[in-house]
Amino acid sequence: MGMHSRVVYFGIVDSLIVFFSVYVSTVVMFPSSDVFSLQLLILSSTLIVCHHVFASYNKLYKRAWEYAGVEEMVVIFKSITLSVVLATAVQFFISADVYLRVLASAWMIQLLFISASRFSWRWYRDKKVAGRSVKEGKRTLIIGAGSAGTMVARQMKNKSNCDLLPVAFIDDDPRKHQLHILSLPVVGGMDLLADTIEDMQIEKLIIAIPSLSKKELSMIKEKCLQTGVETQSVPMYEDLVMGKLTVTDMKEVKIDDLLGRHPVDLETAAMEGFISGRTVLVTGAGGSIGSEICRQLSQFSPSRVVLLGHGENSIYAIEMELKESFGDHVEYVTEIADIKDRERMFDIMHKYEPEVVIHAAAHKHVPLMEKNPDEAIRNNVWGTKNVAEAADAWGVATFVMISSDKAVNPTSVMGSTKRVAEMIVKDLDKQSATRFVAVRFGNVLGSRGSVIPRFVDQIKRGGPVTVTDPEMTRYFMTIPEASKLVLQAASLAQGGEIFVLDMGEPVKIVDLARNLIELSGFREDEIGITFTGVRPGEKLYEELLNVDEIQEEQVHPRIHVGVSPEVDVAEVMDRVEAALLQDAATIRTTLLEIANRGQTLTPAAL
Repeated sequence: MGMHSRVVYFGIVDSLIVFFSVYVSTVVMFPSSDVFSLQLLILSSTLIVCHHVFASYNKLYKRAWEYAGVEEMVVIFKSITLSVVLATAVQFFISADVYLRVLASAWMIQLLFISASRFSWRWYRDKKVAGRSVKEGKRTLIIGAGSAGTMVARQMKNKSNCDLLPVAFIDDDPRKHQLHILSLPVVGGMDLLADTIEDMQIEKLIIAIPSLSKKELSMIKEKCLQTGVETQSVPMYEDLVMGKLTVTDMKEVKIDDLLGRHPVDLETAAMEGFISGRTVLVTGAGGSIGSEICRQLSQFSPSRVVLLGHGENSIYAIEMELKESFGDHVEYVTEIADIKDRERMFDIMHKYEPEVVIHAAAHKHVPLMEKNPDEAIRNNVWGTKNVAEAADAWGVATFVMISSDKAVNPTSVMGSTKRVAEMIVKDLDKQSATRFVAVRFGNVLGSRGSVIPRFVDQIKRGGPVTVTDPEMTRYFMTIPEASKLVLQAASLAQGGEIFVLDMGEPVKIVDLARNLIELSGFREDEIGITFTGVRPGEKLYEELLNVDEIQEEQVHPRIHVGVSPEVDVAEVMDRVEAALLQDAATIRTTLLEIANRGQTLTPAAL
């Protein structure tokens, strides 16, 4: 039924119910009275008009009654009660005779029949679903019999293309034990998990308690993993109430679910003030970090976003995605360009004159850059210099360079080029009206070339999962987390800072591999883990801050800040340029010497 047909249908039904409720009430209350009097006609007409006024105000005709619940019942009650009260007031002013008993009886009749007319819609739909042939699929146990679990079970039952069959709930709330929800039993608490899986031949576990703390969720997930049954969890509760969750969208439990810390809390007002109404240019906009930064900043209503990248496919993909999600209020333009092309960077900067530039384009693969140090310099150093100086020339207000924890005491070509790029940005800030800052963070879960996608592919192929060293340790952050913090740091920029994102506690790569194997429904002895040795340029332990970088005060609970010491950037660039004429080994040695000179950061004056 279309929206227009729905409004007409329910409008007619409600009008008839309201009209006859007055006459039925009159006959019941005053059997000998004249039911065809002008006063009763006026009363019923007034009541119909009042009902439609409040029904329209409360959107009573635009609700999906096949999903009706308590909220819809409250709306019906409010609409009918307010319409009767208003009709009573109107009747009082028209005539001193007010049929209070008739109105009270009419109120009850309307409440009963209008509610019945709506909830019969849901009853019919549920009956129709229940009347279908018995559904087959993986026998699924839902952990959590609350609103999230109920919604998951209902969608499993109603989705014809879902291959999951809900059979029961588990919930630690003793008040729910032995109850039935959507005809599914709540068999008990988590202590009965193993027995329930065996007795009911469970093939799938769904964790549907997204409102719990990260620590509590981690404990439940670990218990599920110990059973060896394939486990999934639902997305955050906000996705449920916004209607974003479907059974086929169920999120696989991934490593970031077990990192044991909450997402960062951000000052959205500061970011909105920094982004709203401005033109923002993002280099590397098709990459993992660049594309997510574009998604995040689009929420703060920039007037225009320039998507600059070297790969046409990735730029096209992010353009289409952003236009679909935010195209109604944000203008998106694309530029396929190489940051190594200095003249092109100046032309693009002149063409759009952005107020904010976020420089995310870079070569980041450590072992590949060890083999190609000249390309690392041209892209990460000269490319950054080109974009930064173009931003300076055309009066950009804020320039943000995405850096890396590998720039701290670098042992690799990639880290060294990032450190030199930080020097360039810092030096430009001293002589430019543009605020130049760098934001440094560690490994990002799920980014292209990172360990998680590689581990997932290896597990899908049956293993083994390859880890470089049993002691290899890294800091981790999710892509949205890193992107939001970049924008937060940028909104706090005064100029010249190197912002360092707090990544929480470091995690051993081998522990991530073991957890991911278990989360995928396998045992370590089935998939296997092999150690391949530390790759060229890699450290066992990454650093986010030197000892003397740490200061007592932070600009944000998850953001440290420091300013690098004075460096003769002209001399640095001369040495880098001279190194390009040498062989790869000499280039690497020169870069490490330059980058490890003057590493100490001093606290910023905030």
